[in-house]
Amino acid sequence: MTPPSGKLAGSLDLLRALQERGVVAVRAADLARSHRERLVRHGFLLPVMKGWYVTGSPDRSAGDSTAWYAAFWPFCAGYLRARFGPAWCLSPEQSLALHAGNRTVPGQLLVRAPRGRNRVTPLLHGTALLEVRAAMPDAEDVVEVDGMRAFSPAAALVACPARFFRQHGVDARTALALVRDASELLPRLLAGGHGTVAGRLAAAFRDVGRDRVANDIVETMRAAEFAVRESNPFATPPPAWPVHGGASPLVQRLRLTWDAMRGRVLDHFPRPPGGTAGVESVLAGIDDVYVTDAYHSLSIEGYRVSPTLIARVRSGDWDLDRHAADRGHRDALAARGYWQAYLAVRDSVRRAGSGEHPGAVAESDHRTWYRELFAPSVAAGLVRPSDLAGYRDAPVYIQRSMHVPPSPPGVRDAMPALFELLCDEPDPAVRVVLGHFLFVYIHPYPDGNGRMGRFLMNLMLTAAGYPWTVVPVERRDTYMAALEAASVGQDIGPFTDFLAVLAEGGTRPVR
Repeated sequence: MTPPSGKLAGSLDLLRALQERGVVAVRAADLARSHRERLVRHGFLLPVMKGWYVTGSPDRSAGDSTAWYAAFWPFCAGYLRARFGPAWCLSPEQSLALHAGNRTVPGQLLVRAPRGRNRVTPLLHGTALLEVRAAMPDAEDVVEVDGMRAFSPAAALVACPARFFRQHGVDARTALALVRDASELLPRLLAGGHGTVAGRLAAAFRDVGRDRVANDIVETMRAAEFAVRESNPFATPPPAWPVHGGASPLVQRLRLTWDAMRGRVLDHFPRPPGGTAGVESVLAGIDDVYVTDAYHSLSIEGYRVSPTLIARVRSGDWDLDRHAADRGHRDALAARGYWQAYLAVRDSVRRAGSGEHPGAVAESDHRTWYRELFAPSVAAGLVRPSDLAGYRDAPVYIQRSMHVPPSPPGVRDAMPALFELLCDEPDPAVRVVLGHFLFVYIHPYPDGNGRMGRFLMNLMLTAAGYPWTVVPVERRDTYMAALEAASVGQDIGPFTDFLAVLAEGGTRPVR
């Protein structure tokens, strides 16, 4: 990138000072007009609405929504604080979604405020803010979640309509786990005379295996002479596992998501092929498609590689100093890292093919895959050595995705839960589809999550007798859209169907 001119450099210094203060929602008053217009003209500021901006990048492609989705939550928090001070909060439904670990960028964010204008404010990339002049919760029922003012879990459960439970079963069932006992709900139910709500919540707690909470709600309300009739608000069958109070919301969310999605996978993914091939035969088969696999997997991530480069790296025609000096050294380093990681995954396939559970193998080996994937880039100085230490220690955002991966502490809760689900799952097809999906949903590493997810998928495939399966770069848009449907819309159908077609069709080497 060309160094900024003197005037632009001065404007960037002012913008950087705002960022260092944690400002995401930039107001027109934060910068003089000349600086503001210069930063907009050069792509460093993006107008969101009249008088409000977020930072951007001048090299972003037209229509790229990544910067906006990454800024959405802190921007809205900053904008709403500036507009209303402390006199606002999210709707009960959006509050429960956040408490349940759902950071998906909503198409329309619903906010309550005494001074709300009862109108929709369009934001960027099809998102919007709807502020309504509606009843606020009591002060003790407002909590802050990642800068957003929200109903407390108990207050939100009492205030949420039945349709939320029908339409957002995973969020609602996860939120039930945040209530430790009925005493958190009963004062609100009794004070408001909420007999109908009490019946709905009692049935909801019974649905997730928490009969004691359900009984306490019903018996206490009836003792206070309120009529209570239980009515289950969920539209989907009860989960296979009980939802325990006080557990990590993200872990509960992963387990409930797995439970909700596995039926669709079982119905639509092909059964493993008959017969059993020896381990050496399996390894020979995946060696045959290695160049094809590496070409497509690296190309999906934006690397410019060729079958010739991949084959040269594989054959040992590799010199770090020479490739680091190449114009395309980043691509060559990625190809070398892919080869080293592939060898580690190949060892994992051998272990799983020799009788070890593929979930346990993945849990013990996936860190090695990651280290090998980026070891050449570390040696060349393009990646910090500390990035190989373990799971990420900073937020990440997925290009053009409305899904916001869990925070770093959440990753450390989520990854053991994912491997526990893989080890406990009896059906290999479910391990294939949901293992890949939830790995990239968690996004545990700073980079390389897509390649790692496909390695995990292929370990599960080959352990069950399916062929090693290549995701073609020509179908990248369909692949990413299917992952987005699962992450944002909780619809695993498109991703299941996408992988099913590939697993049945096999692959052909690239020419």
